Amino acid sequence: MATSVKELMSAANSAVRKISPDEARRMIAEDDALVVDVRDAPEVQASGKIKDALHVSRGMLEFRADADTQYHNPEFRKDRPIILYCASGGRSALSGKVLKDMGYEKVFNLGAFKDWAETEGEVDKTA
Repeated sequence: MATSVKELMSAANSAVRKISPDEARRMIAEDDALVVDVRDAPEVQASGKIKDALHVSRGMLEFRADADTQYHNPEFRKDRPIILYCASGGRSALSGKVLKDMGYEKVFNLGAFKDWAETEGEVDKTA
């Protein structure tokens, strides 16, 4: 059955809770949350990324998150909260839905990188 981007976004936004920068900061400090930037490399190079965030472009997410692939990144653990963000919140919502489908339960959408930066969140400009 065919589906549209609108339908995919609706399903993703229903499955993955959106959090504020303040809530993300708390989860990073208290829960050892993994922060994942799913933007493309040129976007990260242009603006930097959240301090200590792991950059995994949207196209590689499933491979980095799956322990059964040669591309797996051990930072992805199902017992650890994962906070995703991108440029506007769309790719991070879709990414969160994919992680939920893969069995990750503690997945959150921070939304847009600019929302973090505008609230004086720490940014690594050397990314």
